Amino acid sequence: MAVAAALLLCVFILILSTRILVGAKVPVSVNYHFTRQCNKSCGFCFHTATTSHIENLERQQAALRLLAQAGMRKINFAGGEPFLYPKALGAMIDFCKRELRLESVSVVTNGSLVREDFLRRHAGQLDILAVSCDSFNEQTNVAIGRGSGDQVPRLYQIAEWCRTYGVLFKINTVVNRLNVAEDMNAHIAALRPFRWKCFQVLIVRGENDSDETLRNAHRFTISDEEFEAFCERHRGQACLVPEPNRLMAKSYLILDEYLRFLDRTGKQPSKPILEVGVEKALESVYWDEEAFVERGGLYEWTKPANGESGCGSKKELEW
Repeated sequence: MAVAAALLLCVFILILSTRILVGAKVPVSVNYHFTRQCNKSCGFCFHTATTSHIENLERQQAALRLLAQAGMRKINFAGGEPFLYPKALGAMIDFCKRELRLESVSVVTNGSLVREDFLRRHAGQLDILAVSCDSFNEQTNVAIGRGSGDQVPRLYQIAEWCRTYGVLFKINTVVNRLNVAEDMNAHIAALRPFRWKCFQVLIVRGENDSDETLRNAHRFTISDEEFEAFCERHRGQACLVPEPNRLMAKSYLILDEYLRFLDRTGKQPSKPILEVGVEKALESVYWDEEAFVERGGLYEWTKPANGESGCGSKKELEW
């Protein structure tokens, strides 16, 4: 099974590379930030609560259908905090797997609002649950703006629920000035996420780049060398996926709360895809597909039938 999956990935990478060369864009993996609202106040957040807009469910599903028809294979629901809207989130998860037959459906969350009954109800359609955790020191989490003193026990509880209900458990960590010296090896080894994505804290113009924006992340920034030192300290974790700024900045295809593709080069967002279609919307923004492939944007993103995953698994990740 692993060999077959690896071969399929190689074939798809070849196809994607060919399309890149001829200028065609395929929205293989889309991050849909359907809300900007959040119940936390992380100081380095790069997708801030500048609006309270959220589309109705019918329009969201129509947009997701267009994306699937254009070649989307994976959807990641993000925010803001997606679990502020559990009913809509659950409906979209079920729609994407049952109706659109997407290979992978994932959610990224701060973990504070995740409930066991939600996972029990939707686990059959949810492949990956990614929980953001920037420190295993609660004082650091509070200083960042993510924690309220219970981030770590919540993380362990969610990891256990994911194992119980057969959902792949992932951890996202933003490496920044407050946690760059931390040694997280013991906790990562105990939690055994199938992927541990470590991002270098990123400055995004208009979101977190000055005192004029909702967040000013400059006090959290670190050098490339400091980020590399953090990754080197944790190199023994097989699930580690480092993501420095050079790979992160423009390699994500982001759909915002107005159903527009965002452009991280400073250009205006696209028109809503329900108005102009996916192809035309993609043509109007810059998405670095080569960096998407280089950072490991393609991997085995469908949960295995046997449920085996994690840093301790014998099965190696392709990326």
